[in-house]
Formats: sequence, structure tokens, C-alpha cells
Amino acid sequence: MRPDLAVCYGQERLPRYTSYPTAPHFSPAIGPSTHAEWLKAIPREASASLYLHVPFCRAMCTYCGCHTTVARRDEPIAVYESALRCEIDQVVRQIDRRIRVEHIHFGGGTPTIMAPESFTDLMGLIRHCFFVAPSAEVAIEIDPRTLSSQMIEALALGGVNRASLGVQSFDPKVQRAINREQSFEQTERATTGLRRARVSGINFDLIYGLPHQTVDSCRDTVARCIELRPDRFSVFGYAHVPAFKKHQRKIKEDWLPHSLERHEQSTAIAESLREAGYVQIGLDHFALPEDSMARALKAGTLRRNFQGYTTDQSSVLLGFGASAIGRLPQGFVQNEVVISAYSQAVAQGRLATARGYQLTSDDRLRAEIIERIMCDFAVDLAPICARHGSLADEMLQSAPRLKDLVSDGIVELEGSSLAVPQDSRFLVRSVAAAFDAHLDRSQRLHSRAV
Repeated sequence: MRPDLAVCYGQERLPRYTSYPTAPHFSPAIGPSTHAEWLKAIPREASASLYLHVPFCRAMCTYCGCHTTVARRDEPIAVYESALRCEIDQVVRQIDRRIRVEHIHFGGGTPTIMAPESFTDLMGLIRHCFFVAPSAEVAIEIDPRTLSSQMIEALALGGVNRASLGVQSFDPKVQRAINREQSFEQTERATTGLRRARVSGINFDLIYGLPHQTVDSCRDTVARCIELRPDRFSVFGYAHVPAFKKHQRKIKEDWLPHSLERHEQSTAIAESLREAGYVQIGLDHFALPEDSMARALKAGTLRRNFQGYTTDQSSVLLGFGASAIGRLPQGFVQNEVVISAYSQAVAQGRLATARGYQLTSDDRLRAEIIERIMCDFAVDLAPICARHGSLADEMLQSAPRLKDLVSDGIVELEGSSLAVPQDSRFLVRSVAAAFDAHLDRSQRLHSRAV
């Protein structure tokens, strides 16, 4: 890795490309009526994935970039759960059949903030409204600090088979700076309890680029995590956007590492995980060789969606809850972000859709190219362009940013095939951005490339 490239390209603010186009391009022109039409038109043979957003936490971590709010009482959570159940009913009435579901993901916030009995009731409703395949992955995000034994039992009863535990860092100084003090013992207790309940797929989430974080503290955190041998790791760079997330203003700019330090932290984490036997998956995931995600990488079937890298092959994503995003064959839809606006829409018996995006033929072409770059670090433009009725030469001519990437050695281009060499893969978002026709209008909303 050339330090000058890390400094030069690392300062760019770029999307993580969990969708294309990205959410800043969604428009209010796509509303409830359009969403209803798209739901009715879902092909009968299609399967779906479900995403359920629970936007509540007991305390606010100052690094957080999610749509969430602090709930110190249980009543707002119970009211929200009722709205969630109503929305599920509304969406199912539009589809008018029991569609097959292959993946379910509860995100947040802290989904396990729900009462255990409420979670089991919600899972019962989901299984009543959808045909949840016996092999379906049912995943949930967890804060180990607040996970109770009763909730673990409810997760097992509800059929959860994958849990993502937020760790971020075990460095006490970093934890104090981000308002998230979490001991190794709390994480170990949650992991052990989940495994005993046969919630066997365990993921740990780590973050680099946090205030006061160092390479040594990153390595120490990974070493402690490896003692618990999770199946997967997700490793993200902290996105400091205090203009949009006001609680991040509590983090002072001079507490944060610069781009080269961030890259060194990311590299240290990746090296430690590879040395421990984990396979690197794309930009920011790692998995044990026998894990389904590692097998998907090897088979060339890895996908990328709003949850990051995934084995999910479904063509339809139904999003439930405030701010939740869905994907249908025609395009993207997003619910009202503000909880009160979301709940009001549902209470009035209408879909809570606030905005969306209708895909063009060019969007579909570029989305496939970007997804393969993000998943495989390589793409052959010719067959993809041919499937979309286009030419590889035209696509290359429409990507002027690619010339600098090639001349700087970040991309190797041969004919219509391009590849990102091993020592440049940390800049894969910069490569994907070369094919982003919408990029210049949204850079300020995204995190740094490194």
C-alpha cells in the first residue's frame, strides 16, 4: 500500500454501495400509491427477505450513525410494536398471498429492547403472514450489555439462528469517548448464552477510526474477540458526520485518527483475523472457512444489500418500521424516518412510504457492475453490458475517474475486464464510484473512503 494513495483517495467521501443508486437520491415522488402498485406486481415465483427496524436504544452511543432514539420507558416501544404489526398486515394485503421468505433481519437501534413475549408474538405474526422457509436465516442485532436470559429464550423460540453482537472496541478509553462501556465478560456471557440456546451463528461488529483508537488497541480487541471464536466479523470505519448526527458533536475532531492511521487500523484488524483463520469477504466482512458467506464468496454468489455482504439471493426486500428501506423489481422505497410520522401513517391505514427511487435501465446495469466490484474485487464488463443491451466500451468511456485509478495502479484493466490488486482493495469504494453516475450530488453525505 502506498501511503500517498491512502491519503489522496482516503479523504473522499463515498457511499458504501449497499444499494445503487444510494439513499440520498430517493425522491418523495415515489410514495404510498406507487409502493402499493409495486407490491401488487411482485412476480408469483419471487421469494422475499424481510427487514424489521427497531429504532430504540437504552442509551445513545456517540459514534452511532443509525436511525434510533433513546427509550428509557417501555411504553413507546410497545406502541411502536403495534404499528409494526399493522404495517405488516397492510403490506401483506397488498401482496395478497403468502410469499416465501428466505431471510429475516431485525436491525436497529437495539431490537432486543423489545419485551421477550412481544418478540415471540411478532415472530408468530410473521410466520402466519409469510411462508418462512425451513432453511431461512433469521438474524438479529444485539447489544450484549442489555441482553437478558429471558430474551435469549425468546430468540431461540422465535427461530433466530444468527446474532450480530456489537463490540466495536474493548479499549476503555475508546469506550468512554463513545459512551459505550462494555466489558469482555458481558460479551462472553451473551455469546455463551446464545450458543447454549442453539442460536449458533454468531457475528461480532467492530469499528476502526474511533476517537483515541490505536493500532495496538485494535489488535488487542481482535485478540479478545478471537477467544470467543465468532463465525463472522463485520469491520466498519467510523463515519463522522456531525452535521447530520448531532450526538456525534460530542466527539472532538482532534480525537480522531487521520486517513493513514485509519488505514493502518483497518489493516491491523484484517491481518489479525486472517492469521486467526478467517477468510476476508469483500471490503469489511470476515468469516470462518466453513461459514456460508465464505462458501458464497468461493462460488461467486456473494451479494450486497442494506445489511452489507450477504448470501441472500432474493429479488424482493420488504422493509418494515420507521426509516426501513425495501427493494422491489421496480426500485427502492423508504418509510418515514421520524417515528411519530411513521406511526401516524400506519394508524391512518396507509403505507408509511415517504420516498423512493424508480430504477432506469442504466441504473440496473451500473448496479450490477458496482455489486460485482464490491463483492469480487473484479468484473468483466462485456457479459454484464451485453445482458443489459449495452457495450463495454461505452461503459468505460462513461467512467472518466477510471483513468486515474488505472494510472495510479489501483485498478488493472485488460480489455473489458478490471481487477483490484490485493494491496489496493482498501480503495474498492473508489473503484466502484468510477461507475456511479449520481456520485457528485451526494458526496458530502457519506463517510471517508478510508
